[in-house]
Amino acid sequence: MKTILFIDGRNFIEKINLILKLKGKNIDFSIYNFKGLIDKVLTGINVDRKIFYLGKLTECSETIKKSKELILRQRKLKSHLEKQGFEVIFAGRVRGNLEKCIKGHETLVFREKGVDVRIAVDMVTLACDKELQTAIIGSSDSDIQPAIKKLNERKIEMIYLGFENNPNKGLAYTTNRTILIRDSEVIEFIGLTLI
Repeated sequence: MKTILFIDGRNFIEKINLILKLKGKNIDFSIYNFKGLIDKVLTGINVDRKIFYLGKLTECSETIKKSKELILRQRKLKSHLEKQGFEVIFAGRVRGNLEKCIKGHETLVFREKGVDVRIAVDMVTLACDKELQTAIIGSSDSDIQPAIKKLNERKIEMIYLGFENNPNKGLAYTTNRTILIRDSEVIEFIGLTLI
């Protein structure tokens, strides 16, 4: 039985990015020290596996150039995460949809779908296979709450890993324990320094 960290990649990165923007910082996530951040905030917890889930990007006919740029950035991020000891799983898809703006213009908006479902399925499968003792959920997506409730009923320890500036109260309530990442910890790990 293992302790496994499940990170909803886009959700997690967006939370970090919001904190950094509020502090006037803009970074390339292919050099961010995710390992350092996770090791610090989970001090004292022996994590057997760290899984980072990302939505699969595909070329969008409306924005071929931008799509190719985003796909290249995602490849760099994947490679960077794997060097830091994370497993990277592509789940679901990132799709572009035309949406009307306030001024009536149409804008292409990209949305990720399916990552939360894959995390829930993986957690339940690992629990059924008796491979999961503790699940640490690095996501603020309430869609995984039904899976968390079922795993709690089966005595799987559930830890919510969120951010102090905007924690998900539903996940904090549903899990056994909550660990919140401080803004100062996010800032501390800008730039890669692996030990």
